[in-house]
Amino acid sequence: MKKNKTGAVILGVAFVWFTTHFGGGFASGAQIYSYFVRYGIWCLIMPVLAMLYNTVFFAYSLRFARKHQVYDYRSYNNAFYGKFAPIFSNLFEILYICVMCVAPAVAFATGGATLSTLTGLPYLLCTFLIGVFIFVVAIFGTDLVRKVASVLSICIIAGLLIVYIPNIISGLSGISAAAESMTKAKLPLGDALYSAFLYGTFQLSNIAVFVQHAKSFDQPGDAVKSMGVGFVVNALMMVMVVLGLMTIYTDPDASGQSVPTLFMVQNGVGASFMTPLISILIILGAVSTAVNMVAAMVKRICGETGEEACGAEVQLSGETEGAQAPDEAERAEKPAGKKKFQITRKEIIAALICCIVDFGIAQFGLLTLIQKAYSFLAYLAIPVILVPYIIHMTATRFDTKN
Repeated sequence: MKKNKTGAVILGVAFVWFTTHFGGGFASGAQIYSYFVRYGIWCLIMPVLAMLYNTVFFAYSLRFARKHQVYDYRSYNNAFYGKFAPIFSNLFEILYICVMCVAPAVAFATGGATLSTLTGLPYLLCTFLIGVFIFVVAIFGTDLVRKVASVLSICIIAGLLIVYIPNIISGLSGISAAAESMTKAKLPLGDALYSAFLYGTFQLSNIAVFVQHAKSFDQPGDAVKSMGVGFVVNALMMVMVVLGLMTIYTDPDASGQSVPTLFMVQNGVGASFMTPLISILIILGAVSTAVNMVAAMVKRICGETGEEACGAEVQLSGETEGAQAPDEAERAEKPAGKKKFQITRKEIIAALICCIVDFGIAQFGLLTLIQKAYSFLAYLAIPVILVPYIIHMTATRFDTKN
């Protein structure tokens, strides 16, 4: 029985990685196209290398968290960075706040770009409409989003499989033509490697979200197994998206598309059915990501007063057994029949400010945010995460000595 539970936890945390990695930029195809497909034939192997890179760091961080029993990212950072924690823990806070600004802005942009492509309405108006919707849900519907997050993730994954697999099968000739065109172009391997490196590096900031789930493992070694499963899932899904986007690679209009997945569907099989399906799923995925992140920023600004909204930071990557439940004594103190959560004016103002900032950032456009802002996060992560982790791995022989 225990073995079954251990296997379920290993699998569950692996999917936490996937659902965290899988956001609006992924669903829209913009991330995969920008960081991999546009660098030529190397796109068939680079997603695998990027995920292998992430696997090493995520497995190391989760193993460290379980071994040393530090399950919130501040305690984890203090333990990991040791005597350098006063510097690096605070630098990590700055990096994380930047992530919490850029990621919801990408969600705004994803929803706005998808809506604009579908309706023909101006991008500015579409991001405004998406922003209003996100603000309302962040204030009044965070609990609902949290409850349906797992179901929504499954729906989006199923939707992607429904959309991509038929298009890949029917577009094999297009994939062959794309591979031939990419090979003839002789795009430099170095550029493709560097782009994959940036992609993997900005993903490293997710360590802040992952460490809480290390508590679920029976032993530190389970972290390595879990991230091994996560590597397979993430790499396979990324390669599938690459193959799907290769079906439209030779189309002259493909490179300028903000939502490549939507463009692929509109030019592929079953467009009348798949276009509204994937559009709804992309928008819902973007909205749920933005709502959770706006709620997490409200928590940072307002403290612990908005208990329900503040729980969103845990749900950002899906609730597992590692998520901490409210204290039993605290529950007993709450009068029967009283609402668990009441929003305050301060929280409304904080959510409004977050949405306005994200709306403003989103006006740079989805492709610009994914290509430039995500790369900026990668550059920030190099001195804060990448270099210290390599030194830590070397000095401690992968945490096998003090």
